[in-house]
Amino acid sequence: MTAAQSWDISKPQVRGSHGLVVAQNAEAAQAGADVLARGGNAMDAAVVTACVLSVVEPWLSGLGGGGFLLHATATGDVQALDFNLVTGSGTDPADYPLSGASGGDWFNWPAVKDDRNLIGPTSICVPGAVAGLAEALARHGTLSWTEALAPAIDMAHRGMRVDWFADLALAIDTPGLRRDATAAALFLDGPRTPDPDDPTARRLPMPAKAAMLERLASAGARDFYEGAVAADLARDLAAMGAPVTAADLAAYQPRWLTPARAPYRDREICTTPGLSGGPSLLAALARLPDPLAPRPEAERAAQIADAIRATYEHRLKTLGHAAGPGDCTSHVSVIDAAGNMVALTNTLLSRFGSKVVSPATGLLLNNGMMWFDPRPGQPNSIAPNARPLANMTPVIALRDGRPEIALGAAGGRQIFPAILQVLSNLIDLGLSPEDAMHAPRIDASTPTILVNRRAGSDVATAISARHPVQITEDTVYPVQFAIPSLVQASAGGAIGAAHPNSPWASAVAAPPA
Repeated sequence: MTAAQSWDISKPQVRGSHGLVVAQNAEAAQAGADVLARGGNAMDAAVVTACVLSVVEPWLSGLGGGGFLLHATATGDVQALDFNLVTGSGTDPADYPLSGASGGDWFNWPAVKDDRNLIGPTSICVPGAVAGLAEALARHGTLSWTEALAPAIDMAHRGMRVDWFADLALAIDTPGLRRDATAAALFLDGPRTPDPDDPTARRLPMPAKAAMLERLASAGARDFYEGAVAADLARDLAAMGAPVTAADLAAYQPRWLTPARAPYRDREICTTPGLSGGPSLLAALARLPDPLAPRPEAERAAQIADAIRATYEHRLKTLGHAAGPGDCTSHVSVIDAAGNMVALTNTLLSRFGSKVVSPATGLLLNNGMMWFDPRPGQPNSIAPNARPLANMTPVIALRDGRPEIALGAAGGRQIFPAILQVLSNLIDLGLSPEDAMHAPRIDASTPTILVNRRAGSDVATAISARHPVQITEDTVYPVQFAIPSLVQASAGGAIGAAHPNSPWASAVAAPPA
């Protein structure tokens, strides 16, 4: 019998009257908060934070990936941007032959020979992050693209901090990174220098990535798709046998969309429409009984489990099969002094994405093909020039027509179940951001429902009346209940809260200008 952990981990919420940034890395959040302190707005801070995250935590997200974001003005105008991945025109479903039998459940699909959809060049899709971040900045930011890239360029020259947590990420994926000579040379064998700020850590410079970012800063974001950077990237992709061509890069454009919206209690929940986790989140919220708050914890948990499971069955049978729980993603939530908000989720999909680095650009590339069902004739089957069904679920909640909550998470299929529970904690139970983030959650994104060991003793019993249950820990690795990031407007400013069990996730308040 495995003994339960004997410690509790807490992370206090942070208050700020001049804006807040919450991200999965403190250095990235600080870079965004510095932008707010200099008079930048929420979009400025979100873009800067996302770009810095691509350097300081490259295994989670980056410019070689894609995502979704929501922007809300202080007066309640909300817009959504889809800058997710697209398969290349060279994608041929026949290149992904099945090699294993299905698990027989709507949560599983057959394996592909040599994991060609999960790792290596054949798993790569057209990255959308550069185009999306630049487009968002152009429409809603005040910084120039050059100014927005400057902190990430500085970080790339300095190098990512390789501490115990980064060492853990590298150790987990050493076998995959060894398959690509450039990835191994950068992440495993690259020269490291002492970190003057932390004697237990080292720094890993990224000179090729710094040079690529400097080129984008001077030539503009479209250079990534149609200029010198695009030419370098296209040559590398062709040489390695990826299904993405120069023409695919040139054709890529992000898309502004009307958010999906639905009332929930006295709030309006806004999220990304279409092929994201947003519609599933809204459907699951609609299944929850009203009122939910007076019910005992065990009954509430059972109702939440039922709502998520029913929604997931519909999602994966009719919309297609999304990625597994090993996804690695970053979410950034921002509020500025004026009350504007951004919820931005960016991903490489798996940890370190495809485990492939473009030699000419130093760019770690996504493995977006894993988001597609490899079986032919399915709603989400592999196809050329296609957008996948993604798990990312950024959310902005309005109260009395004004933005109150910006929320999102990392964690693959665990994302929208975690978002639903944090929202319910805030809205149904009236918990503070800190308490909402610390409350034990369940995860109902797989056939066996995971229950946090810290939940009430009768929670697992109540859920097990209708579903298989496993009691487990909320660990650093593997991630079991997603990693949310939250900001909430409050009287006199805002409150930010980060996931307590993610070691360097932080809420950083902007100091007065």
